[in-house]
Amino acid sequence: MFEFLQGKTVLVTGAAGFIGSNLVAKLIPLGAHIIGVDNLLTGRIENLAGFLDDARISRVSNFEFITADVTQPVASYLPEGKKIDVVLHFASPASPPRYQKYPVETYLVNSLATHYLAEYLHKTNPEGRFVFAGTSEAYGDPQVHPQPETYWGNVNPNGKRSCYDESKRLGETICGVFYRDFGLDTRIVRIFNTYGPNMDPTDGRVIPNFVMQALKGGPLTVYGDGSYTRSYCYIDDLVEYILRMTCKEGLAGETVNIGNPQEFTILQTAQLIHEAINPGAEFKADFKPLPSDDPTKRKPDITKAKQLLGFEPQVQFAEGLQKTIEYFRPIYAAVS
Repeated sequence: MFEFLQGKTVLVTGAAGFIGSNLVAKLIPLGAHIIGVDNLLTGRIENLAGFLDDARISRVSNFEFITADVTQPVASYLPEGKKIDVVLHFASPASPPRYQKYPVETYLVNSLATHYLAEYLHKTNPEGRFVFAGTSEAYGDPQVHPQPETYWGNVNPNGKRSCYDESKRLGETICGVFYRDFGLDTRIVRIFNTYGPNMDPTDGRVIPNFVMQALKGGPLTVYGDGSYTRSYCYIDDLVEYILRMTCKEGLAGETVNIGNPQEFTILQTAQLIHEAINPGAEFKADFKPLPSDDPTKRKPDITKAKQLLGFEPQVQFAEGLQKTIEYFRPIYAAVS
């Protein structure tokens, strides 16, 4: 299936981010030429250390990195007339603390940048493919559980999280316009909670928070009473989903949930991480008020992904968690 990528030029936005850097690592051996773009607002250049030297010059022949803001017209950072075959638009702050810190940058990268990138691809290579990183946050605090792609969501349009939630929904709208009105092959992956190596340990998401606190010896900060739920997909499985969505023929205009439907309460998550890091030690939680508009349930219906992509997650939470903890251990040691 991935033979589609051989010889293709693939533009990855957010290339130094968590998902973007893992995509780059998977794409390099597949024979594509990758152009990674990131303004490093929340992306971390160390995520690409295996492919870049200290001057940010690539160590491999089929990868180049550009420091740029994709909310600007594409011609401002790509050489004139550069032909792109595939756009993987994964640039955006993704954790609530980060996108609430950068609300304008967040809504611009998911809306204006999406327009600029789709417009550029349509003008320079109308046969190209455009894959947009949607989000489960498009469902808001859902009244349907689990969430299928047909559910339109329950989103606060003017809350603390709306700079992310609503701009992602607008990004989907832009993809739909370019598909229906201009014939561009756009595809949307709605990403549910994901974890694994290259996560920022300080970005405020559930898994990094709990792992770093458990490595310190606790207590672990649990918001609300810990009964609200999340479903965690290991990064390797998520990248497999994305590349299948990118490469398979006949998926123009499709929107597909990608994630792991195994559901845990936040309190269960904290306890599992504590036990994995400090086996036998007493578990302690520091309960704090639930943030506004925080979804109380999150579980993907992946029926469509299984049907169209022929894939479902392979990595169980216990296995992925151990790999993630081992990634975080030296980071914790360096800052403690």
